[in-house]
Order: sequence, then C-alpha cells, then structure tokens
Amino acid sequence: MTTVRNEAKNIAALLDSLVVQEPDLEVIVVDSHSEDATRDVVKQYEKRYDFVHLYVSGGTRGAGRNFGIRKAKGEAVAFIDGDAIANPFWLKELVEGLHRHDVVAGRTIQIGYRPFEELERVELIVEGTDVTYPSSNLAYRKRVLDEIGGFDEWFVTAEDIDLNIRAVRAGHPIAFRAGAIVYHRTRDSVYDFLRQAVWNGAGRKQLTLKHGALWSRYRPGRMLRQKTTFWSLLRLSAALLGYVGYKLFGKPLPA
Repeated sequence: MTTVRNEAKNIAALLDSLVVQEPDLEVIVVDSHSEDATRDVVKQYEKRYDFVHLYVSGGTRGAGRNFGIRKAKGEAVAFIDGDAIANPFWLKELVEGLHRHDVVAGRTIQIGYRPFEELERVELIVEGTDVTYPSSNLAYRKRVLDEIGGFDEWFVTAEDIDLNIRAVRAGHPIAFRAGAIVYHRTRDSVYDFLRQAVWNGAGRKQLTLKHGALWSRYRPGRMLRQKTTFWSLLRLSAALLGYVGYKLFGKPLPA
C-alpha cells in the first residue's frame, strides 16, 4: 500500500512497477486530498486492474497508512512510497521473508541527484536491531500491526521509526531482505531537500518525547566513518533546526 499527496508525476511509474508483481496482491492507494491529477491517474489503473483500489483520506501519513491497513484484506501489508519504483521481484522477496519473520525490510536505492543519492541513513539501534528502515520498503504481518496498535498518528514524520521501535520491543525483530529492492527518488531541489531534513529533525524530537533519550542508541563510530560532505553537513544542520524548532514551539522551524 502507499499513501500519496500530489504525486501525479510519479504515481504511474510506481503503479506500473506494482501491477507486475507476483500474485496474489492488492494495491491500495490512499490519497490525502491531492490538488493535482494524482487521483485521475490512479483511477485509470483501477479500471484496468481489479486489484488496484483508490481511497481518499486526510490527516498525517500515519493516519493514511492506518486507513489503508484497515482496508487491506491480506495477512500482511507491504508499504512503499508514491515516488518510488519497485523491482519486479520486490514483493516475492518480502513474502519469502515473511515466511520466517513478522517484519521484513528491503533494500532502498536512492536515485536522482547524485550528491543526495550518496547520503547514508543514520542508524538507530534498539534491542540489537536497526529501527530506521523506512516504510518506503517495509512489510508487516497484520497481526503484529494490530498487536502494537498500528502507526501513531501524532507523528509529523518518523512514524515508521516509532512503529519499528514498538515492534522490536514487542518481540518482533526486523529481518533484512537485500533482494527486496525499491528505487526511491531523492528530492529534486535544494529547497525540498532541506524541507525534508527539517521535518525529519522534528520527527526525531517526537521520538525522544515518546521514547525518552535515544542518543545512546545511535552508532557514533559508524556515523563518524560515514563520508562527510557539504550535503551531509547541510542535512544535519537542517535536521537540528527541525529538532530544536519542535522542542521549542511544537513544530519545526521553516526551512
């Protein structure tokens, strides 16, 4: 399933990559009141494929995903973003992982502006598991989602990290499946890149408000070994702005 808003330029590529996945599947698109042609594009796929379903529901991304989970008929739900493209064997790999595990994350490859592609994810380790695997490439058994209460709709972002933390603490470690590949577009402008970093920083502050101090759970050695570039420093600065902004004002400062 995917939650989208104003993804008219990307949604067809995503759906093309999903309709060729191994059956049986259903494709659920939850649109958050897009103001462009996103819904028109999805409706064309609804007409052609009886397993593609469009719904409209507002609220946070977590709220949209919870809505989609309730609509899903299968025993498991795989999440992907509206600006991503799935490898043809993506779902097959996730399903194979779910035969042995309750939560499975795939490999996400960033595509787009080269300096943005090279930025690495900052790992956060809980119960020996990296909980920062994004919900642009993540699969959960529905019974686990029911057990832990689904996504917390309070989060402005980082709702997937919060979900993963609660799953791991409930005894459901995240398995990694390298063959479950998703190609995810980087932001296509500096403004959007900085805006994303600010919101991510706000989400990290929300995580500390809910789960307590998390600094000890990062891997400082790995962070120091990562390649430091102008863009990584800029991302860090913008994230700190979002973190402090949410701490002081309950919302991120504008990028």
